[in-house]
Amino acid sequence: QVQLVESGGGLVQAGGSLRLSCAASGRTFSSYAMGWFRQAPGKEREFVATINWSGSNTYYADSVKGRFTISRDNAKNTVWLQMNSLKPEDTAVYYCAARINKAMIATMSDVGSWGQGTQVTVSS
Repeated sequence: QVQLVESGGGLVQAGGSLRLSCAASGRTFSSYAMGWFRQAPGKEREFVATINWSGSNTYYADSVKGRFTISRDNAKNTVWLQMNSLKPEDTAVYYCAARINKAMIATMSDVGSWGQGTQVTVSS
């Protein structure tokens, strides 16, 4: 199992930007598809974005499309989520996720490893 550690969360005003990072342990990072999910208070965890093993394919939730960008560097065992034009409704704990498969993550059931989460708060 890969170990995942997120960083980069914080408090930002609406319209601002944040960049989340997820560092993965292990030597087989390039074998994993990666993704980001989020969970707001009182709500279920929801999909945000995913990227395949090489970084050639990405997919986003409609709510973040055009504002968020997922990327990865297999040499650095790291995946990022660049979040621009943030809205108060983006406030949530953001979780990094790994799938032991080179294809993208489709659902939560695809996820084999989770990070501990990082809080993102967007003020209005």
